[in-house]
Amino acid sequence: MRWIDTIEKYVPWNEQEKKDKEVILQCISTFNDILTRENQIAHMTSSAFIINKHKDKVLMVYHNIYQSWSWVGGHADGEEDLLYVAMKEAKEETGVKNISILEENILSLDVLPVEGHIKKGKYVAPHLHLSVTYLMEADEEEKLIIKPDENSDVQWIPLEEVGVYSTEPYMIKIYNKIRLKLKKFDE
Repeated sequence: MRWIDTIEKYVPWNEQEKKDKEVILQCISTFNDILTRENQIAHMTSSAFIINKHKDKVLMVYHNIYQSWSWVGGHADGEEDLLYVAMKEAKEETGVKNISILEENILSLDVLPVEGHIKKGKYVAPHLHLSVTYLMEADEEEKLIIKPDENSDVQWIPLEEVGVYSTEPYMIKIYNKIRLKLKKFDE
């Protein structure tokens, strides 16, 4: 299935996802470079929400740019297989080698505002990340490795405490939405 089809077929979970899906599809139809950072207004990113076997902790990194605990993920950089991007980023950013995909369908669809910042000595203007997120699982006992150019810590955080660790109010809403979705999966 084409990457665009997975987004088109995604069934929004709430009003936020419904609106964000509309914006993402509009950007896809408007820009021909949406999979690359060449589009400085908005571009596709892919994230992994990695939980442990007991589904009570999430693997997070302390992100150097955002100065906050966050899920792992990154830019599509031209890659159409967004699940592959999420998996690649998960391994690179945490050092964990054995990560399982719990669901090949999109877990969360979000438009994420990114403030202007310095990256690799250059200013990056404010823009939007058109984010797809996938649910994955890893073993808590596996060795964690920091990726110094992106994060300064990697930890398993109790799922119920994510809002205490994250300092990004918008992201806390997204993480809480995902926590609620995970509870629905257990029902």
